[in-house]
Amino acid sequence: MRIFVTGVDGYIGCVLVPRLIAEGHEVVGLDTGFYKDGWLYSTPADFPVAAKTLCKDLRTICSDDLSGFDAVVHLAELSNDPLGANNPEITKDINHRGSVRLAEAAKSAGVPRFVYTSSCSVYGLATEDIVSEKSAVNPQTAYARCKVLVEQDISKLADEAFCPVYLRNATAYGPSPRMRFDIVLNNLVGLACVTGKIAMISDGTPWRPLVHVKDICTAISCALTAPVAAVHDEVFNVGCDEENYRILEIAEFVRRAYPDCEVTFGASSGDNRSYRVNFGKITSGLPGFRCEHRADAGAIELRDCFRRIQLDADRFGFRAFTRLEQLKYLIKTAQIDESFYWAA
Repeated sequence: MRIFVTGVDGYIGCVLVPRLIAEGHEVVGLDTGFYKDGWLYSTPADFPVAAKTLCKDLRTICSDDLSGFDAVVHLAELSNDPLGANNPEITKDINHRGSVRLAEAAKSAGVPRFVYTSSCSVYGLATEDIVSEKSAVNPQTAYARCKVLVEQDISKLADEAFCPVYLRNATAYGPSPRMRFDIVLNNLVGLACVTGKIAMISDGTPWRPLVHVKDICTAISCALTAPVAAVHDEVFNVGCDEENYRILEIAEFVRRAYPDCEVTFGASSGDNRSYRVNFGKITSGLPGFRCEHRADAGAIELRDCFRRIQLDADRFGFRAFTRLEQLKYLIKTAQIDESFYWAA
């Protein structure tokens, strides 16, 4: 297949693209380059190839850019809830309107398949003990609300010639050269590595589903090649039932990796999101998909990676590995404007 992937220089993108190329696909990427300052490590055996990349803002993509592709994989949005809360209107402009325009351009260009990476955060404060794709969504943040809106609006474009599929990823973890230290397991292992402490800002009781970044890539690969009937206008929660954890359980995995670390909890925070997710649909309904990773082993994998690269406090705290901090820096230094367009 000839695949157009947005966000190729992101946390997931730089793991996904080499895999797709290794599977025999031709990949062209899009990335606006906000996080190019951050590259944590290089492992040639795992990341042997790069895609041709179009350096362009998502909001300026047109149908001509997408002509001749068999599929679009859309990763490139402003990621995570704190970033969305920082500027909800820009989040809506990029994540909602920009994503829908991309899907419209893809359909206009005759691209038959569109894989959208959504998020389990759409469940927010869950109204059921365990939520599934049939459950009501209850987004608590601008980021999650945009995910819901994009799913709804792209669904209106679905027809015999245009097959969208929506992957609601659990919270990601695992090593990536474009590392993110603003997601829970990566953050806790990084803290343990450089401070000797496992410090949480909540009381540890909320539920979160986790999924390894490589398992997300598996889901995307399967969604690209599955029969149309299996994925047409379908939503899939991405993860597995065994990867639903309370935050305190995630902290315990980190403590096992760093037995000498002190574990501290905070009070219940203003973040009231808590949800357990049923992943039965993707396990049975997406041909070829299976989660290969678990968070307890993921904590060990991250620990070993950080030891190998000699992660220190300066590197762990570097702005480019925390999405909100990097964008604040780019605005402060007048590299991007208040609308998140690159300055002239």
